[in-house]
Amino acid sequence: MAERAKRLQDQVIIVTGAARHLGQAYSVRLAEEGAKLAICDVLDCAETSALCEAAGAEVLSLNVDVTSEDATLDMARRTNERFGRVDGLLNNAGLMTNITGPSIMDVDPDWWDKVFAVNVKGTFLCTRAVLPYMRDQGGGKIVNIGSTTMLRPSNSVNSSMPHYVASKGAIMAFTRSIVRELGQYNINVNTLAPGGTDQDVDLTGSDATPEESRAFGRRGVPSDLTGTVAYLFSSDADFVTGQLIAVNGGKEVS
Repeated sequence: MAERAKRLQDQVIIVTGAARHLGQAYSVRLAEEGAKLAICDVLDCAETSALCEAAGAEVLSLNVDVTSEDATLDMARRTNERFGRVDGLLNNAGLMTNITGPSIMDVDPDWWDKVFAVNVKGTFLCTRAVLPYMRDQGGGKIVNIGSTTMLRPSNSVNSSMPHYVASKGAIMAFTRSIVRELGQYNINVNTLAPGGTDQDVDLTGSDATPEESRAFGRRGVPSDLTGTVAYLFSSDADFVTGQLIAVNGGKEVS
């Protein structure tokens, strides 16, 4: 059987939040599709780098704090210096841990600021950093990671995540706000919105958590999302921009 064509062959893609979980899964899939990768995180990316190299990718591993303008500008510059261009940006870096509480009154204002700094400001700064390179080379693709949590009311009166949910709503608003400006440079911008993903299970989904609220009766696993990411960076998505693509196994949203 002939080897499947790699639809991202030699594209240069930056992935933020790449050290573990979904960021690692996205990176490996992009590597398998032939992309050259700049994998970025505040954490050590050695494991992700090794996995991507094993998949045949050329990898640049960078320590990047997406809340720092200087760091994001350096990220884009070093990627361009290494590979000669920047074709894609996956704004995956996000903060979610330690943010739940029984009430909006329990939300620490400092945590609100931290969540928005990483999830929203980070997406903004990374996008600004790569824009000159994409503009000057004649195009590119940006995928922002949102969440379907912002499409429905909270599912419990005993937990409140207004800062996380609001930040993910802001991601989609940001995407829509820049579509026309970036479109004139042939740059696509879309939001991928996962919905409840078991991030540390068998990629086949064989041990995913059952969940009756989804059409397929289980929570998502990383491999449910990685194909959509690869599609959005591919030429198949050249006329797709400004869209929210929810990948949640048919979980009802408002």
